[in-house]
Amino acid sequence: MTTYLISYDLMDKDKNYDGVAEAIKSCSTGVWCRPLASVFLIESYLSAQEISNAIKAKVDADDKWLVIEVKNNKYGVLKRDMWEYMNKNMFI
Repeated sequence: MTTYLISYDLMDKDKNYDGVAEAIKSCSTGVWCRPLASVFLIESYLSAQEISNAIKAKVDADDKWLVIEVKNNKYGVLKRDMWEYMNKNMFI
């Protein structure tokens, strides 16, 4: 199982992109969080390319995204409950 950071820029501000979030969540093992508006962290058995393909099916040609494998080397400013969730479920 791998932890991935997924970040995206969706260009059409008037479009409903709920399908993107659902596609990302469906790639997870059920362990995921959204620490920032356009960022997900997920646990997955899929490859980065497989996750990217799932996202590609839900976005427009001018949208941008990236999928990166992450390790337990992190730092930032988030709500305490977000850190607790990540430390308990993703970075064990």
